[in-house]
Amino acid sequence: MNRRTFLSVTAGATAAALASPALAAAATKRKLRKAIMYSTIGVRGTVLEKFRAMKAAGFEGVEPMGAMNREEVIAALKETGLQAASVCDHIHWVKPLSAPDEATRQLGFEGLILSLHDAKAYGATSVLLVPGIVRGATVRPGDSTYEECWERSIAEIKKAIPVARDLGVKISIENVGNNFVTTPKQAVDYLDALNSEWVGWHFDIGNVGRTGHPAEKWIDAIGKRIVRIHVKDFRTAPAAAPGTTKAPAPDRPKLLDGDTNWPAVMAALDRAGYSGWAITEQPGNQAADVDTARDMVGRLDRIFAL
Repeated sequence: MNRRTFLSVTAGATAAALASPALAAAATKRKLRKAIMYSTIGVRGTVLEKFRAMKAAGFEGVEPMGAMNREEVIAALKETGLQAASVCDHIHWVKPLSAPDEATRQLGFEGLILSLHDAKAYGATSVLLVPGIVRGATVRPGDSTYEECWERSIAEIKKAIPVARDLGVKISIENVGNNFVTTPKQAVDYLDALNSEWVGWHFDIGNVGRTGHPAEKWIDAIGKRIVRIHVKDFRTAPAAAPGTTKAPAPDRPKLLDGDTNWPAVMAALDRAGYSGWAITEQPGNQAADVDTARDMVGRLDRIFAL
């Protein structure tokens, strides 16, 4: 039985037994809480309308972006009863802390500080941060080498740590497709270099699917320094078509429909002692309305019960 068949059978069995008290207990024993990244909510409308739809679908929390209308977010959280699972820095991609010019780094630093204050206002205890961007095959203005990204981003984050400490909000580094920190060891080394209890990791399960290092290996390495998780699936890109040299980019299938080894991931999270928010970051068409978002919630429940 291959992995996808195994997961399909497991998911089916779980769904069939969801009415049983024993399975309901199994699904919640890990004390994981379901949230969704605000920028992936596909519902059209105001902040309140989006929050209402996600509440109706069964989510318990949401991850707002930094620099949103703070009063509007607070009012929507209060009315719906949703909680802020985290805040995602809004400017780290366009004004990275690794930028070669000081003015851009300053804007990135100010964006991080604003996001930390937003998190405090919403009752969240962490801010997701992409620390920098390393140049890829195509060199663009503002790109940096790996060493430059390491040195510049660490310097800027260290300047923000006293603010994080005073607010009681952790800076949570995310692994993404930025050509920076692509192995579990690099993640550990980066956290060690920062050397602060106010800096941890926002581990994205799907983003490591193409690194060659299984998600469970990352989790085992980072361990208790994982502050939050993004729950995302991935599907390996197919081989290049005959006569071409480039394969299509991997897509983002629905949770449980991809290549993620969810039983191994959940076992690794158990070993790390992780509990708390599990935040989805699936494509917006998978939370385009209450029904599609409810399907995502159901898939999260099945994953939690593995």
